[in-house]
Amino acid sequence: MPPVTVDPLLPLSLLEAVRTVDLPTGELDTEFVHELRNKRLGLSDTVLAQIRRYSDAVKRNQRPTFDEAVALATLIGRRPDAEAVFRVAGRLLARQAYRTISPITRRLMLSLPAFLSRPIALRHTRRVSVRYLAGNVRRVGSTILLDVRGSVTLDAAPRQAGCAYYESALRELMQLLVGGIGAVEQVRCVSRGENTCEWRAEWRPIGAR
Repeated sequence: MPPVTVDPLLPLSLLEAVRTVDLPTGELDTEFVHELRNKRLGLSDTVLAQIRRYSDAVKRNQRPTFDEAVALATLIGRRPDAEAVFRVAGRLLARQAYRTISPITRRLMLSLPAFLSRPIALRHTRRVSVRYLAGNVRRVGSTILLDVRGSVTLDAAPRQAGCAYYESALRELMQLLVGGIGAVEQVRCVSRGENTCEWRAEWRPIGAR
């Protein structure tokens, strides 16, 4: 039986988030930057090499294993700022996935009336969720539900901090697709004994544009 795999953009987003969070701000002298490179994981040669590796995998559509992605998420989960890193990673994934949609379609979704743009946005949300998050999306009334049965970040960090990855990705994706979104919350979680992890996002009311 072949191993379960993930889209390479998923682990790449995790590593790029580590680098983003660990990058120093402001102007620093060369000696201090060298010291930071020794202390901050995101600035290490190892992380930079892995970012290049996964970037190449994205270009070649080479899918790493699910276990490899889980191991990376678990490493991030040991950080005291793990939740913040997962949120940054979710936003990065959503932005990269959004760029795979044609510019013409992106403009249409933000310019058409809501009753025309929402079906287009929903279709792309489903496609992105299946490909990059291994999740399923369905619409129930005025809400969008993202169902992920195989969460990479499920047990990555204490207090379900890893779940922020999928919440952040859904929030950012919907914001990009429709230009506004209501509350996003996790409504089910495997770690609580439920059979899936699920997040709910509220569409912005029609006519709110």
